Amino acid sequence: MSAGFLDRLISRKREAVLRPALPEDAEALAALHAAAFRIGWDMAEFERLLANRLTHALIATNGVGGAPVGFILLSGVAPEIEILSVAVVGARRGEGIARRLVETAFGRLAAEGFTCVFLEVEEGNAAALRLYEHTGFREIGRRAGYYRSASGAPLAAKVMRRDIA
Repeated sequence: MSAGFLDRLISRKREAVLRPALPEDAEALAALHAAAFRIGWDMAEFERLLANRLTHALIATNGVGGAPVGFILLSGVAPEIEILSVAVVGARRGEGIARRLVETAFGRLAAEGFTCVFLEVEEGNAAALRLYEHTGFREIGRRAGYYRSASGAPLAAKVMRRDIA
């Protein structure tokens, strides 16, 4: 077999597989976050979050044992939890990976006694707003100036909620 064929075989898109995120995933999560957001969190921040017993995280990989292609990170104490971040690598957006991450996380959280999920999202983030609206969130408030644009202009955040039990 040619090297080109093997490269294509290895790098082809596979069904995203979800699993709990582990401390050793911190570097990959930081890279995914940095690629998805203007201000990324570093590896140390992900190590801190993943070591915290209040954190719940799922990672999506490109097939079993494959490269990370997305994640969801949440934190809270039952009955309430907050989505801290959801990210999917650009080449895999639009495949429903983020929705699967949200729905799978909510199933697990409901089984652990969580009943309510909150989040903040930049009001101009159309893709994220679509995801959250399609997964049952509703706007409950607004925080003016919560985010900053690349030029430093203040941007509002929508505060959203969804009951899961």
